[in-house]
Amino acid sequence: MRPFMEKIPFNKPFIAGKELFYIAQAVIENRHTAGDGPFTQKCQEWLEASLCCKKALLTHSCTAALEMAAILAEIQPGDEIIMPSFTFVSTANAFVLRGGIPVFVDIHPDTLNINESLIENAVTAKTRAIVPVHYAGVPCRMDTITEVAVKKGLIVIEDAAQALLSQYKGRCVGAEGQMICLSFHETKNMICGEGGAILINDPLLIQRAEIIREKGTNRSQFFRGQVDKYTWVDIGSSFLPSDILAAFLYAQMENAEQIIVKRNLIFDLYMEGLQPLAEAGRIQLPLVMEDSRCNGHLFYILTKSLKERTDLNHFLDTQGITAVFHYVPLHSSPAGRKYGRISGTLNVTEHVSDRLLRLPLYYEMEKEDVQRVISAVRTFYQC
Repeated sequence: MRPFMEKIPFNKPFIAGKELFYIAQAVIENRHTAGDGPFTQKCQEWLEASLCCKKALLTHSCTAALEMAAILAEIQPGDEIIMPSFTFVSTANAFVLRGGIPVFVDIHPDTLNINESLIENAVTAKTRAIVPVHYAGVPCRMDTITEVAVKKGLIVIEDAAQALLSQYKGRCVGAEGQMICLSFHETKNMICGEGGAILINDPLLIQRAEIIREKGTNRSQFFRGQVDKYTWVDIGSSFLPSDILAAFLYAQMENAEQIIVKRNLIFDLYMEGLQPLAEAGRIQLPLVMEDSRCNGHLFYILTKSLKERTDLNHFLDTQGITAVFHYVPLHSSPAGRKYGRISGTLNVTEHVSDRLLRLPLYYEMEKEDVQRVISAVRTFYQC
């Protein structure tokens, strides 16, 4: 790397508006730093209004939201849960904790989302749920997934950690599924360091979700005056985040539109600048379906081989650019082999995971930075 060249990181946490002001307000004015304070309520109301879901509950992570969903789905030992192998460990781990068995199916080679045409063949008498993962903010083909779920009597739990404000056929991800899990980790579009949410559209699950989130107590009902005292009524844990984190998050929510617009601008610059390489057959670019709207969460390219990806990544590093690969498929991991099983073959998953490279994309990234990354990639391929 040349000495004068400023390094371009893969990700950079950012301040979008009044984050620090709201944190001070939570501590000094509201005197509420524990969970379920005024800012938690504001965030939940924003999610319900923006995503048209019936109930939103903040959690301290998307992992916590998935663990809540597994409890709400009443996963029992031996129950099978269909999901992609190309996902983060929490997608599977939340169900393994309840004794469930992840059943891994392959993904599409263009969107890298679960191949919905393979789901029905993976269903057995033990299948309890389907967990589609909206990779890179690109929505899964939910119509087909929902049809299979209804036909087989299965629950659908969407892992939308990367898909906040993405749309499928004009509807926000989170508007229609039974349970949807979100992330506000510092690598996501809207952040609070560590944070998440569970969205619930089944009215029969809402009251129990509040109880599970509050350590198995009916504390939320007590504060609404619905019971005269609160007590332990179900299993649960402490899934709620501090109102300090919610204060930070609410400032991000106030600036959601400009965050999404900026990230999509960067995404589009990458697409335009790297299109010649794709047309020449040197790399593969992300696909966003015509009936979907992407949220600009991340931008990746697919190289021809693992060696090519390794060489490209090394070259970018010499240019002061940090690019990273993504998941090691869960089915090939020690825990995946121990706790899960495969349905069919996972050829696409294995091929993609060896070739995928994520390029820098963050809110404060300038156009000149994007062009520098594009130029470096094209130089590597001599295009």
